[in-house]
Amino acid sequence: MERPTWAPQGIDLSVPSVSRIYDYYLGGSHNFEADREAGRRAIEAFPGLPKVMQTNRAFMRRAVRYAIGEGVNQFLDIGSGIPTFGNVHEIAQAADPAARVVYVDHDPVAVAHSRAVLDGDPRSAVVAADLRAPLEILASPEARRLLDLDRPVALLLVAVLHFMEDKDDPWKAVARLRDALAPGSLLVMTHASLEGGPRKPEEGAGVQGVYREVGSPLLMRSRDEVIRFFDGFEIVEPGLVSMPHWRPDAADTPEGSDEDPVVFSGFAGVGRKQ
Repeated sequence: MERPTWAPQGIDLSVPSVSRIYDYYLGGSHNFEADREAGRRAIEAFPGLPKVMQTNRAFMRRAVRYAIGEGVNQFLDIGSGIPTFGNVHEIAQAADPAARVVYVDHDPVAVAHSRAVLDGDPRSAVVAADLRAPLEILASPEARRLLDLDRPVALLLVAVLHFMEDKDDPWKAVARLRDALAPGSLLVMTHASLEGGPRKPEEGAGVQGVYREVGSPLLMRSRDEVIRFFDGFEIVEPGLVSMPHWRPDAADTPEGSDEDPVVFSGFAGVGRKQ
C-alpha cells in the first residue's frame, strides 16, 4: 500500500483508527482503506452514522460559541481527531480572536495533520496524549503555554468518553481534570447511547462489534451513567439532551437532520464548575 505524504512513518496503514473512521464519516480525506472498510461495516450495522457525526459536530460548534458568550475563551479539546472545516479554533477565534485552543489526541495522523493545520497560529497547539493520563495532558508544554488554569477553561470531551471502558474509570479521569480547572469552567460533552433514539439493541450491538474488532470498544452507556460525568458541574439549560435539542440553531443544523430520528440517539450537555 502506497503511503500518502501526510501519513507519519511508523503507523500501520492496515490497522483502523477511531479518529480516521470518524474522518471518513465526515467525508474527510485523511483515512485509509482499512478505516473506510470499518466505517462501511459500522454504517451497515447502524445506518445513519454519518448524520449522527455531523450532528455531533454541529453541537460542538454551538457549545463553543456558547462558551465564548459566557466569557470562556480557553479550550481544551481532548479526543479532537483530525481537523475538519469548522474546528474549535476556527469557531472560537472567529468569535474572539484572543481565544486559545489546545487539541489532544493519541492518533499520530490526527496529531500530525493538526500540527500542519495549526502551523503559524500562536494561540493553538496539539498534544499527543491520552485521556487516560489527564494530568500528563495538563503538564504538557503546550497546555502550560496556552492555558491559564487560574481562569475558566472549556473542557471538550466530544464523542470520546464512550471509547473508554469502565475498567479505565473514565469518571475518575474527568474528575481529575475538573479538579484542576478554575470555577466557572465548562464541561462540553457528547456520549453514545441507545437511549433517546429509535435504534434497536441489535443495531447498537452491531456497531459495537465493529469497534471491538478494531480494538476500540464502544460503550453505549445509560443516561444515569452519562450524567455521572457531570459530578461537580451544574448542568446548564436545557440539560442533558439529544444533540439536536441542545440550543438548536437553524443556521448550524445539518440538512435534514431534524427529520431523521437516528440523530436523537445519545446525549449532549454542558456543565459549569461551581
